[in-house]
Amino acid sequence: MKRSPMTAKGAERLRNEVERLKGVERPRIIAAIAEARAHGDLRENAEYHAAREQQGFVEGRIKELEAALSYAEVIDVGRLKPNGKIVFGATVDLEDEDSGEEVSYQIVGDLEADIKQRLISVSSPFARALIGKSEGDSIEFNAPNGTRHYEIVGVRYEG
Repeated sequence: MKRSPMTAKGAERLRNEVERLKGVERPRIIAAIAEARAHGDLRENAEYHAAREQQGFVEGRIKELEAALSYAEVIDVGRLKPNGKIVFGATVDLEDEDSGEEVSYQIVGDLEADIKQRLISVSSPFARALIGKSEGDSIEFNAPNGTRHYEIVGVRYEG
């Protein structure tokens, strides 16, 4: 399996999630299963089946995160020296050339991407359109709601 890039912040968030799942969620679910078992007949026990289903989800998520972290190539974004070019880890400030609206995105690894937090996956078409460009460049991007034109107004690398 090939190594996938991940920011140090993203790796830390995933490690914290694993700790929470193992230290809080797993014990809570085990207690819920034990309580449901105490109620007797498991065939008719909805609480038991719901807790078992939750247990399967939590255990699967733990395995997924641990595997991702073991294959991650953690990159300290603050130490990158890309000579003004946009590369993995960059926070890019953009201005929509049509509306004048400004927006910022950070290019991160696939598992840490979260559009609500303006973290876009390095493998996404939008990130691929940005990589290799520099401040002052314009890009054209075919978004689901039509073609968008952006000017790159800033590129930062924050640890």
